[in-house]
Amino acid sequence: MIKSATLSLLLFIMNLFLVKAEELYVNPINGNDMNSGVKAQPLKSLSEAARRINLNKDQGETTIILSEGVHLITKTVLFNNDKYTFTNRLTIRAEVMPDDADWTPKKMPVVMTIVPTEPGVGGEEARGIQPEVSHVTIAGLRFTGSPDYTYLDANNLRRSYPIWRDGKKLDDLLVTQCLFAGNEEVLPLHVGVIANGYGLVIDHCVFFNCKIPVVFWKNEGKTGSRSAMQHSLVYGGYFCGVWTTQGTNGDDFDFHHNIIANTSTVWIREKGSTRRYKASDCIFVNYNKLAGYGSGPLSDSNATPTDFLEMKNVQTTGTVIIEKDQSKRNYLQLAEGSSGSNLNAGLFKK
Repeated sequence: MIKSATLSLLLFIMNLFLVKAEELYVNPINGNDMNSGVKAQPLKSLSEAARRINLNKDQGETTIILSEGVHLITKTVLFNNDKYTFTNRLTIRAEVMPDDADWTPKKMPVVMTIVPTEPGVGGEEARGIQPEVSHVTIAGLRFTGSPDYTYLDANNLRRSYPIWRDGKKLDDLLVTQCLFAGNEEVLPLHVGVIANGYGLVIDHCVFFNCKIPVVFWKNEGKTGSRSAMQHSLVYGGYFCGVWTTQGTNGDDFDFHHNIIANTSTVWIREKGSTRRYKASDCIFVNYNKLAGYGSGPLSDSNATPTDFLEMKNVQTTGTVIIEKDQSKRNYLQLAEGSSGSNLNAGLFKK
């Protein structure tokens, strides 16, 4: 009987090691959605990768690897197979990451959301990648704005959301080493990342000419992982640099080593919010207002007192310069000689 129990234990341990990680490659140029999804036979679309993942109930981590090229999202890419853990994650990442020796800006997979808009709050909205699961990493991708008109009428807009998470119970969404680049006139990017729930971490990201980089949205007010924005660069935000809500608990929110420059308002709070926050080791320069209430056009009537924000070692003078030469490794990041080079804010971790 002891031998039998020992054998059963050994078989159980062996099965744990035999669980294969799910891995799918997506190549928009050479892929085919009828392929197996291995590196030599990649899929063509992220939508097909999501469909297969949602059907696979086997436990274990999942990695989707995107090749360079333009990945068009014509229908919201929904992930709803909530089977992951902190260590066995769902990861959507670039094949070549910014810290790899052979990386260049050209090798970043470009994700463009051209999803038809649907009715939403204050107009219409289009959602790109929607991870309705916990324990997700999105890494090394470039997201663009939507090639559509923003204006509907005086009270309604079209809004493009490259990354959206709806579930208020969900936890642990890491967005790291991603570039969000828009243009107010022709490629409006309304919000780079908007997420309900807990544990939204924005790490080493760049937001260039986005209306709102990130919205730390709402949750159920219970216990969850800490949210954070760290080592990130916001330049040209034509509404704000960061948006927090009543659900963003300042005691569980880390904001450090960020640069917010040439931006209308640095920090937007949900109207009526009484939360307090801390910002450390940051640069805030060339802005119109330090703080305001959302939403709607900012004016003196909805400006908010700034005493909610405790700033430690925050620089408010200097010039932040962005590298515009596409041949440079630091394209759309801090140019050589710019203020903030000591903060390690941008795509590179090494």
